[in-house]
Amino acid sequence: MSARPNILFIITHDTGRHLGCYGCNVRTPELDRLARRAVLFENYFCTAPQCSPSRGSIISGRWPHCHGLIGLVHRGFSLDPAVPLLPAVLAAGGYSTHLFGFQHESSDPPSLGYREVHRDAEHGHSCRFVLPMLDEFLRSRPPEPFFASVGFTETHRPYPHSDAPIDSVSPLPYLPDEPPVRQDVADLHVLVERVDAAVGNILRTLDDTGLAESTVVIFTTDHGIAMPRAKATLFDPGVETALVMALPERRFAGLRVTAQASNIDIMPTLLELAGLQVPDGVQGMSFMPLVRSDTDSLHDATFHEMTFHAAYDPVRAVRTPSYKYIRSYASRSFAVAPNVDAGHAKGMFRSMGLFDSPRSREQLYDLVDDPFEQRNLAADPAHAHVLEELRSSLDRWMRDTGDPLLHGPVAPPPGSVITPVHAYGPGDDLITVGPDTVIE
Repeated sequence: MSARPNILFIITHDTGRHLGCYGCNVRTPELDRLARRAVLFENYFCTAPQCSPSRGSIISGRWPHCHGLIGLVHRGFSLDPAVPLLPAVLAAGGYSTHLFGFQHESSDPPSLGYREVHRDAEHGHSCRFVLPMLDEFLRSRPPEPFFASVGFTETHRPYPHSDAPIDSVSPLPYLPDEPPVRQDVADLHVLVERVDAAVGNILRTLDDTGLAESTVVIFTTDHGIAMPRAKATLFDPGVETALVMALPERRFAGLRVTAQASNIDIMPTLLELAGLQVPDGVQGMSFMPLVRSDTDSLHDATFHEMTFHAAYDPVRAVRTPSYKYIRSYASRSFAVAPNVDAGHAKGMFRSMGLFDSPRSREQLYDLVDDPFEQRNLAADPAHAHVLEELRSSLDRWMRDTGDPLLHGPVAPPPGSVITPVHAYGPGDDLITVGPDTVIE
């Protein structure tokens, strides 16, 4: 493989691992084909179950509270300008850097290090409109090496309606098997299949132009799917993400990595492949040793966080292969309703009163016996030793990384837009946060 390969980075919105190559009952033949010629990571997680903080971790290699983006960009949050970012480091190292379509890390994409921004201002960032711009670029024989970040708004809500019979889709194992959930899944599949077709077109263009022989292709997403108990929660369906990486010459084709990895590991991995030095302060590690079988483990545990989404909901978690420990820092309900995207499943949850059920400050789950995190073991004496071990692990990580929650409630930046925690549904009222605003 060339010491300086091109990097084509495809990232979707809210897809989790809802793909055929991860065992879901959805048609993704093109992504399945990519997985057969690539490395697939079975236990790859994001740092935060929300767009901007997670994407900030991808391009910085840091936890959200360390790169500064602890809320959503369009609601007034921003990256720490002192933090080195992947596109800028690659640009300084001789790569031409290009953004195609969607990003959610800054209101000013060139500030992230993109020298060229390719956007369809009229139509937006659906893969249907991003794909022609990317295809033209790849067929123009661009100077190499290049880094192209390709962002699709799919599979974010709202979903288009699917006329497929709801009994043709599989239920989500962590939600009740009810018609509203199945309808949401059927609707989601419309967008998943649209993304899959776009990926197929990209792969064919790379083959047609010969660029496949010199290009690292990565397919990933920012966080879990937009369902209750998924996006904007620290349950596995919120933090699980797909990662498929195809190396030139089909090296390691078909490898499935089972060790836990985090999206803070993307930046150091790509810099290693590009032959560039990893900046000081990066908290992730290259996962190439896992790919080369130089090690069978990269992290003893992964850590996960959320502070602000639509509403303030500070939570932290540590996950090992066997257990998950979640700690809530605000006495909220089971799920903060403004942080759950509107849809059939949310309406069902609300009608069942599940947004009003008390949520424990501490949650502990046995991921081997209870992979869908249904039984909270935090009060179980038989698991007291596990609870104490993971409490200590989370406390140590928070101290070592300077988590602001250690000093009490985190203030949002002045001018940011936050939804009151009592608001529900698409009619949520917004409040503009000033320096004296108190977040409940």
